[in-house]
Amino acid sequence: MSLRNPADRWGAVSQFLHWTIAVAILAMAVIGLSLDSLPKSPSYFWVFNLHKSLGLTVLALAAVRLAWRLYAGAPTPIASIPDWQRWLARVTHWLLYGLIIAMPLSGWLFDSASGLRPLRWFNLFQVPKLIGPNTGVREIARDAHGWIFWVLALLIVMHAGAALYHHYFVGDGTLRRMLPGRRTPLPSSNRNP
Repeated sequence: MSLRNPADRWGAVSQFLHWTIAVAILAMAVIGLSLDSLPKSPSYFWVFNLHKSLGLTVLALAAVRLAWRLYAGAPTPIASIPDWQRWLARVTHWLLYGLIIAMPLSGWLFDSASGLRPLRWFNLFQVPKLIGPNTGVREIARDAHGWIFWVLALLIVMHAGAALYHHYFVGDGTLRRMLPGRRTPLPSSNRNP
C-alpha cells in the first residue's frame, strides 16, 4: 500500500497534516487576537510564548505538508468542476501554503528583532534568534505579521466556503476527499437532497 495520495481523495498523511495545521492556526488566531486585551502579567507571557511555540510548530508542519504535497501529489481533479474553478483552487492552495509559512516566519522575525528574551519552544528548548535587536525590522515584521494574518484569514474563509459550497450545493465530493472515513467520495447523483 502506497502512502501517496490516491487518485480519488487525499490520503491519511495529507488529511492529518491539513487538519492539524487548521486547528493550530485557529488556536493561534484566538490567542493572537486576545493578546492585546490581556494584562501584562506572568500569565500573559505564558500565553504569548504558547502563541509563538504554536507558530513555530505550524511552520514546521507546513514545511512537512508542502514537501509531502510535492512528493505525494494531489488527487485527480473532479471532472465536473469547471476549469476556472480548478485554476482558482490551485492558486488558492499555493497562496495558502505560502502564507502559512510566511505568517510564523514574520512572527519569528518580529520576536527576534524585538530583543525579547529567547523563546523556549513549549519550554523544551531555546529557539535561536533570526537577527539581533533592530527597531526598523521589528516594525516591518510586526506590520507584515498583521497583514499576512488578515489575508490568510480571508483565504481560509474562501477555502472553507468553497469546500462547503461544493459539499452542500454541488454535492461533488470535494470536501469528502479531505475527510477521514469513507474511502471514496459518493458520486453527486447519490447525494441526499
